[in-house]
Parts: sequence; C-alpha cells; structure tokens
Amino acid sequence: MADRPLDGVRVIEVGQLLAGPFAGTMLAYFGAEVIKVEPPGAGDPIRGWRLLDDSGTAYWWRSLGRNKKSVTANLRTEAGRDVVKRLMLTADVVIENFKPGTMEKWGLGPEDLATDNPDLIFARISGYGQTGPKSTKPGYASVTEAYSGFRYVNGFPGEAPVRPNLSLGDTVAGIHAVLGVLLSLLERKQGRGTRGQVVDVALYESMFNLMEGMVPEYSGSGAIREPSGSTITGIVPTNTYLCSDDKHVVIGANGDSIFVRLMQAMGRDDIAGDARYADNPGRVEHQEYIDGVIAVWTRSLTSTEVIDTLESAEVPVGPIYSVADMMNDEHYQARGLFEEVETAQGTLKIPAILPKLSATPGATDWPGGAVGTHTDEILSSVGISVDELQSLRSAGDI
Repeated sequence: MADRPLDGVRVIEVGQLLAGPFAGTMLAYFGAEVIKVEPPGAGDPIRGWRLLDDSGTAYWWRSLGRNKKSVTANLRTEAGRDVVKRLMLTADVVIENFKPGTMEKWGLGPEDLATDNPDLIFARISGYGQTGPKSTKPGYASVTEAYSGFRYVNGFPGEAPVRPNLSLGDTVAGIHAVLGVLLSLLERKQGRGTRGQVVDVALYESMFNLMEGMVPEYSGSGAIREPSGSTITGIVPTNTYLCSDDKHVVIGANGDSIFVRLMQAMGRDDIAGDARYADNPGRVEHQEYIDGVIAVWTRSLTSTEVIDTLESAEVPVGPIYSVADMMNDEHYQARGLFEEVETAQGTLKIPAILPKLSATPGATDWPGGAVGTHTDEILSSVGISVDELQSLRSAGDI
C-alpha cells in the first residue's frame, strides 16, 4: 500500500449523521486510522437513511463509512464512557459533533483528557460554536445555512429562498474541521511548544466563510446582496440559458476578451465592438439587454450546437449535469472520480475523496461495514481483556 500523508494518525470519531463523520471520512481516506464510535444496535442513524440496499443498509453509508473501524460503546452508561475515554487517551485527534456541553457532561471534554493526553487535538463541530449566546441552540444544516446568510442570496427575487438539495452546511463544516485538524497537526509538529488544542467549528460560520465580499460591501456602502436567480450580482454575463432542445447551458463570459469572443461566435460583431459593453461595469448596466440577446441566440440552437460553437471560440460553457450524466462522462471517468467497492450485495460505485495528491494520494480500502465490526480488535489493543469484553457486551455497554 502506498504511503499516505496521515499514516500513523489515530482519530476517534464520536459524531453521527453528517458533519463529524464526513470529516472522519476525509481523514481516513488519506491514511488516518479512524475509529468510529457508534451506539450498540443500529449504530449511526445515517446507516438507515434514504435509499437502502437489500441488507437494509444505506448506499450512502458505504461511502461515508469507508476506511473506518467501527467500535460500539454506549455513551449513556458509565462503563461505555470509560471505554471511549480509554480510546481517546490513545488518540491524536477526536472529532465530535454533539451539542456543546454534552461531552463535558459525560466527562469526555478536552479538559477531562488534557492531563493524560496533552497532545490531543479535539475537533468540535456544532451549529453555533462552543461559545456565545446561541451556542446551546440545536443547529442542523438547514437552520444554520439560513442564519449564515447563505440562504438569503439563493433563489429568485420576490420568491422564497431556495435550499440546494444537499446538506451543504454539514459537508462544508466537515471540510473546515479537517482543515483545522491538519493545521493543528502541523503546528504540533513545529515543536514550538504547542501541543494539543481545540478546533471549534460552527456550521453557520463554515457557510459564513463562503460569503465572499458581502461584509465589506455592506460595511463600505450599505449594499445588501439580494438573490439574483441564475445570475450572480455584479458580473455579466454569467447565466443559465435555455436551448431549442429544452436543455439548459451555463455560459460564463464575464471577462472582457471572452465577452468579445462570445458576441463574435453569436454573429453579433455590433455588440462585440460597442464601447458600452467593453468592460464589466458597462455590461452590468446593460445586463437585461445582454442576457436577452444571448437567450434569443441559444433558443435557436440545440444545447450541443451551443456548446460546440462556444467551445470552438474558447468561451466557458457547459451543460447542467445530473448524477447519471456525471457517471457517463469521459472526463469524470478519466479523472478517476468513481471508485468501485465490493459489498455483500455486489459492486457499488462511490465518489473519490478530493483533493488529488500526486505523491501520497488517498484511497478507499473498504466500504462502510457492519456496526461494531472492529470492536474486539480495537478494544483489545487498549488493554481490555476478553473477559472484560464479554462483561461489557452482556451489560449493553458495548
């Protein structure tokens, strides 16, 4: 097996559903030993979410649970919490996404572990962060995406804000947690006296981090960015256009020279040479007219004809893909974005985890498996005897 950048790093994942587990998936893909602690019985609820295979397991779980070692422990019992604490004392990283204060209530917070494991990096993911007046509020992605300002700018003017059909806040928070863990590991390696530290990730702040220039624009001019449908405020043209085959294409021609090439490809040299449209501020002033001209042109051609014409002119253009389109696309295939795993139900394709590394790439070693598959292996490695395992199991602690 090729070397990976996180080989030798032990991670204990005690989160469930999406944000914490996605962070764990990324770390496991790049070589960390990720030990996922799940409640005895059904395990992580996501195992039973959405579409299920013939075994009653979510297809999603095969991707989200990849490369993880599943250990069961009942965090509602003292003996179960003691098992988890023993695991944490052997770890480099802990990932948790419970409501703030929960880990402290269980005696598993950062301060509870600091004396015996001072190098521990403790990544905490919550809706609103570990501090502040809203820190104890429950915060799912749906609510925190709205609170972050992200939902406000999505949709069409005068209509209800739109939610993308994904748990975007959870995934983006998971990526931020990984970033924080990697920065902390790097800092620890610098040898400057910093040992362990807490990585405090809030779902709403992770989405807030995507808000580009909204804050300085409001601070400087009082401007509030509003929803703008399929366009983006202040950049023209970049929009979605309907073609004669009733398919849409996205055209991004907001660079000055690119706009000229777009108009020339459309046969509109008159617009290409008009000084009023030579730069972005001028095009923004005439956005409705420019979008209208482009829309009339695309409506006269099929989506394939539009794409072929604009690609020949080196104008950024593309179709709007479904998952079926992705999986049948030669570029996706060439980039290795789908990996095959074997389950008891047969072969399944799951997405690769990015980014790509040239020398120490990540990989999928196994798909998400059954609850508690690695309980005996992992707990034995921290000194729990066979007799103690049997006793814990009989009591429902593992």
